Amino acid sequence: MGLFMAITKHQTDYLQKFFQIFKVTLLSLLLCGGMAILSAPAWANVQIKLTNINYEPCIGDAGKNMVTGGGVMSAKCYTIKGKANNTSGKVVYNADIFGRIYDANGNDAMPERARLGAVEEIPVGKSDFQIMVAIPAEQPEPLELKQFKASGFAGKVRR
Repeated sequence: MGLFMAITKHQTDYLQKFFQIFKVTLLSLLLCGGMAILSAPAWANVQIKLTNINYEPCIGDAGKNMVTGGGVMSAKCYTIKGKANNTSGKVVYNADIFGRIYDANGNDAMPERARLGAVEEIPVGKSDFQIMVAIPAEQPEPLELKQFKASGFAGKVRR
């Protein structure tokens, strides 16, 4: 009987310590997690889905005398257009546009650049966007545009 009491007391002490640690951990998670959910920072990074991506040569003098590669190679100017779908519920500022551009032969037209440009502001909901890019003149058309997305901030960020 004495052995049974000793085991039960040991188990009781263990359970009390376990529940004390559990309560402290749960309270900490609720406080930290709740604060993060309730007060997302203004600078929170917001992902924006881009669709209907297409391109056209730049109009007028926009791309006149463009060069790429530090001014060494001649380039063609293109305007990339599409639709942005901002479902965050907040205006997104300073949105970087990322994507891959391939030429008619499947070669990466901009192999060292995934960030192609930026848009100052993307309103809530669906909206149009456009950026200009310089592609080396020797890259044959048609161009293939893949993996386009945007990433910006839910508050004003100085650049």
